[in-house]
Amino acid sequence: MDLADDLAIPSSPCRRLCRLDEGRGVCVGCGRTLAEIAAWARLSERERRTIMAGLAARLAGPSDRAADAPPPPSREHAA
Repeated sequence: MDLADDLAIPSSPCRRLCRLDEGRGVCVGCGRTLAEIAAWARLSERERRTIMAGLAARLAGPSDRAADAPPPPSREHAA
């Protein structure tokens, strides 16, 4: 990366579809976590690009963390 890259407008995956998927803890528009969004302006271009490289996989993942959890134990009532 050269100096021109560092002086350019920072990369951003924002699509202006800002809404948090509380099940996954990521924005449904860009896939970033709240912590990543809050820190974005302070990150280097390299750090931004590293995060952006994994966003498509996040957005394609399950829509709810609970989907990965085992089912709750059944509740059988003793007679």
